Amino acid sequence: MTSSSDRSPAVDVQGSKSYEIRTYGCQMNVHDSERLSGLLEDAGYVRAPEGSNGDADVVVFNTCAVRENADNKLYGNLGHLAPMKTKRPGMQIAVGGCLAQKDRDTIVKRAPWVDVVFGTHNIGKLPVLLERARVQEEAQVEIAESLEAFPSTLPTRRESAYAAWVSISVGCNNTCTFCIVPALRGKEKDRRTGDILAEIEALVAEGVSEITLLGQNVNAYGSDIGDREAFSKLLRACGNIEGLERVRFTSPHPRDFTDDVIAAMAETPNVMPQLHMPLQSGSDTVLKAMRRSYRQERYLGIIEKVRAAIPHAAITTDIIVGFPGETEEDFEQTLHVVREARFAQAFTFQYSKRPGTPAATMENQIPKQVVQARYERLVALQEEISWEENKKQIGRKLDLMVAEGEGRKDGTTHRLSGRAPDNRLVHFTKPEQEVRPGDVVTVEITYAAPHHLLAEGAVLDVRRTRAGDAWEKRNAAEQPKPAGVLLGLPKVGVPDPLPVVTGGCAVD
Repeated sequence: MTSSSDRSPAVDVQGSKSYEIRTYGCQMNVHDSERLSGLLEDAGYVRAPEGSNGDADVVVFNTCAVRENADNKLYGNLGHLAPMKTKRPGMQIAVGGCLAQKDRDTIVKRAPWVDVVFGTHNIGKLPVLLERARVQEEAQVEIAESLEAFPSTLPTRRESAYAAWVSISVGCNNTCTFCIVPALRGKEKDRRTGDILAEIEALVAEGVSEITLLGQNVNAYGSDIGDREAFSKLLRACGNIEGLERVRFTSPHPRDFTDDVIAAMAETPNVMPQLHMPLQSGSDTVLKAMRRSYRQERYLGIIEKVRAAIPHAAITTDIIVGFPGETEEDFEQTLHVVREARFAQAFTFQYSKRPGTPAATMENQIPKQVVQARYERLVALQEEISWEENKKQIGRKLDLMVAEGEGRKDGTTHRLSGRAPDNRLVHFTKPEQEVRPGDVVTVEITYAAPHHLLAEGAVLDVRRTRAGDAWEKRNAAEQPKPAGVLLGLPKVGVPDPLPVVTGGCAVD
């Protein structure tokens, strides 16, 4: 979807120059990269073929700053491109995202062959900055201190024809000691509800049938206007949009998770029975040190209420192991919560210092070998629970939205893959009838593994959808084009409410 308001003026690019975008970090960055793609294509660029590995006229790094060695990885990748740029006259390299917002002029000093550095607040300036760097033959560094325009006003090249991210807010008002995101993304800024619903309606008109509401602290939506029920009202409003079959959201914060949100989830048919609720630690002592404004009892109380209202809900979480000062007793409290909550899946991380965060300078940093041992114990426990919870799905009949690119072995196993309403990944036997990404199939679960389910019998029903029509139309339109225009970003298929790499924007 492309919006013409508040965008940077298009730059005329002669000869259809190619571009490649490399994305790191959370869903917010993935969605920002969709906008960067839209901006570049609006300016006349075309995507480099998949696997071009830097062989493009413009290479953009959309960076993440939440890992201890994020900068080293960036400069390693930039160094890899330096000789390629020497051999390719006119090639440009741009660095954006959270690390660019943090390091600013340092990037050009350490990698003087970079042409453009832009931050999290002014992604809309990328085409203009590239053109300015080309004309002036010098690096352009432009970092805005606050949001210039809500990213939704920018042109967007969606990665999926049938599912889409929809940002409802940017920034975060929390002060978690392990997270640098608020310093780089700024204070929370909410979109107008009418603008959000208008975007969703436009996406549905194009064939999208699943949307994921996205925000650094998504359920704090409404804080700008002092309406604590704004998020639940938004969920209910999504239920009134004809043709919108699935609504998800990520990531909420336990502090802002109110009873009206649970009621809206339970009472709105197209809001999926799935919740990703970051825990981080089960210890009240560690939660206090993290500046997480809830405690174990509050967290487990939310889980209990969700399960009472939505019995089949799949609940997932994020957990950090080895936060500074974490004792064995503290870690045992985390294991206790995992046993009580029975998460369908947990994204577990060994604590690593985030430069610029209070936790990075705390005393009592935990030795690596201790963190590793605790991490392995946590993973083993969660694997056991995930498998047990998945086994409960055997015999159930589930409606799956057929996904693109979810099952890496589907070609050799003659299967297709899809997502259940609770977001579990299911591999199913390919039916004789044509099935397209975005269509819906009904299957019976026959086998469970810790991270996926199998439906080995015949597909019970196939429902062709407008979303499948949209995928087919888009795929057909792309086939005749030259090889250089199809793919630049990593394939994401159906936007998954859980980030491939978390630890920052989406771990609130």
